[in-house]
Amino acid sequence: MNSELKLASVSDIKETPLSHRDFSPYTNNGGTTIAVAGKDFCIIGADTRMSDGYSINSRKVTKLCKLTDKCVLASSGMQADILQLQKTLKASLQMFEHNNGKQMSTPAIAQFLANQLYYRRFFPYYSFNVLGGIDEFGNGCCWSYDAVGSHERVRYTSSGTGQQLIQPLLDNQVGKTNQNVEKTLLSAQEAEDVVKDALTSAGERDIYTGDYADICRIDTTGIYFSEFELKFD
Repeated sequence: MNSELKLASVSDIKETPLSHRDFSPYTNNGGTTIAVAGKDFCIIGADTRMSDGYSINSRKVTKLCKLTDKCVLASSGMQADILQLQKTLKASLQMFEHNNGKQMSTPAIAQFLANQLYYRRFFPYYSFNVLGGIDEFGNGCCWSYDAVGSHERVRYTSSGTGQQLIQPLLDNQVGKTNQNVEKTLLSAQEAEDVVKDALTSAGERDIYTGDYADICRIDTTGIYFSEFELKFD
């Protein structure tokens, strides 16, 4: 037997640093979404940049998804999970329409989306959603969500990498919080202008927001899409 052979002491083992490779199944492809609801309309907007770190994968990837004739979903986060979530929602809504002869109402879709997100709570969709549209009474409505389905019906909301830049602007211009002024509802054109200004402002400071912005106006007559340019660098 080799007399030089010896076992490593406990102190030697403790001094050896442990190393392992970090792995995450998620990535954040960035982007910003926003929604403002009015008396009989809802304005939803989102930029079209898809990023991966400091790289821009695409400059024209829409974050808006039309679910029904009165409801639109805007999502930011991981593009793969967003596409899977949209595919699941569309299939279920189409089946509901075939079985019932009508489209699901916007408040029902809001609850259904929350159920889908909560169902995946142990391995969540890495998506941060804003849902907006017109309810069965013709009123504008929008909902904010977290990744596991916690949601709230609100007058205005935002999500994504530019949320911290946009939300204070919405509190000031739409919510009129902590201001000694008369709180009046915005018209559809005024709300659309606020959404455009908010996305433009976020694009100036957030490197994951930019290129183009999709704007969706939902009212009792239908859904109307438009586009305008943001910062390209």
